[in-house]
Amino acid sequence: MFLITELIAFLCANLILTRALGTSTMFIAAGSRKNLIGTAAVITVFTTIGSAFAYIIDSILPQSLDDIRLLLYVAATGLIYVGLLFILKKFSGKNFVKYRRYVHISAFNCAVMGTIFTVSGTAENMGFFGYISAGLEAGAGFVAASLILTAAYRRLNSKRVPESFRGFPAMLVYLGIISMALYALK
Repeated sequence: MFLITELIAFLCANLILTRALGTSTMFIAAGSRKNLIGTAAVITVFTTIGSAFAYIIDSILPQSLDDIRLLLYVAATGLIYVGLLFILKKFSGKNFVKYRRYVHISAFNCAVMGTIFTVSGTAENMGFFGYISAGLEAGAGFVAASLILTAAYRRLNSKRVPESFRGFPAMLVYLGIISMALYALK
């Protein structure tokens, strides 16, 4: 029984916590291609700039202050959020109301925060450009995952799927199967 419990915990940790970063945002983005493009672009910007901030925080702060490091990551994400809204307001004019939702949806997405935490632990020896590269890769990975989810969105929400399973439950099962396939390739 212990082995089965450990196996289930292992699968949940890998499939849900590690592989399903940003799942709810992907569901929103999968509703239309327009939402997908806007959301994916903003999340890629967040992961890239957030990774740059993570490099600065990691290089300045000693290892003994890990609790403060986490707070600084959240504060950096907040600064990026406010900065992007300011830039959008300044340069988009009348379209600000139309495009600001992409920033709101993306700002504190677990894909953004997960990328910053993951980059901090894995890219330490790669320098500034290693952090930036990891941020871009995470954004591109989010785009690829969103495209895979978009491809199945309409079919999993069709009348051919039983009503009790349609929508969110079917998408989670589909995402789990895709995650296992990608994990097997790793």
